[in-house]
Amino acid sequence: MSVLPAGSRIDYTITWLEMTERPSYPRPHHPLSGPVQLLCARTPPVWYFLDLYRAVGTDYSWEDMFEAGEEDLASWIQDPDTELWTLLRDGWPNGFFFLDHREPETCDLSYFGLAPQAIGRGLGRFMLETAIHIGWDFDGVTRMTVNTNTLDHPRALGLYQRCGFEPVRRTEHERILTRPRDLSRIPN
Repeated sequence: MSVLPAGSRIDYTITWLEMTERPSYPRPHHPLSGPVQLLCARTPPVWYFLDLYRAVGTDYSWEDMFEAGEEDLASWIQDPDTELWTLLRDGWPNGFFFLDHREPETCDLSYFGLAPQAIGRGLGRFMLETAIHIGWDFDGVTRMTVNTNTLDHPRALGLYQRCGFEPVRRTEHERILTRPRDLSRIPN
């Protein structure tokens, strides 16, 4: 087992992507992998967002939101111009996405991901295409944005591109891990 301990320095690249036209593909049909629901949380509590963030992001070193103050997080996730959507399958959250359309004419897909147990079941593309259509449904949207990085799932960038996002820039970063990163849990 290969684990980077908390305190390790890690380099990563962020790829910033955008989509400037509504997708030409139709809204996706529900996947065939069992009963699935997408629910939008109205004024969700901070613990709910952080539980989804932890479930989806632990393997990918999603750590930043644990450092944010509860009041700041509540203000952001409960803003009327943001939406937190949860993908439920078999009665439990399999993933989530977060749409932020506070910037005029832009919808940012701020967070998107599946719980480890949901990966490989055909849910990712369904959820992403649905998120894209919902994002474009906001009044006045002329572009959608998203970013991913080399700490995320290795197939994330390709999925965003297959669904219509195009890279617009890349930036190099480093961070000190605040939690251990188990490299054996990250799929190829």
